[in-house]
Amino acid sequence: MSFWSRLFGGSSGPAKAEPQAEAVEYSGFRIFPTPQPAEGQFRIAARIEGEVNGETKVHELIRADVIRDRDEAVEASIRKAKQMIDEQGSRLFG
Repeated sequence: MSFWSRLFGGSSGPAKAEPQAEAVEYSGFRIFPTPQPAEGQFRIAARIEGEVNGETKVHELIRADVIRDRDEAVEASIRKAKQMIDEQGSRLFG
C-alpha cells in the first residue's frame, strides 16, 4: 500500500467480517450478541428480539463499555441483554 493510500484511508483489501455469534434464547426472547469493533477493542452490543401481540419486535442494545477480547465482549453483551430483559421485559420495545 502506498504512503498516499494509507494517509487518506485506503486499504489493502476488503474489511474482515467478524464471525457471527450464536443466538441465545432467554425468557422467551432471542439475544444476538453483536460486539462492535471500536478503537482496537469491542463495544458491548446485542440485538434483542421478542414477540409482542404476535409481532416480532427488535431492540438494539449498544453500550459505551469496551472490552479487548471479542469472545469476552460476546459474553458481556449476552449478560447485559439478559439484565435488560429481567428489568424491562417487553417494555424494551415500547
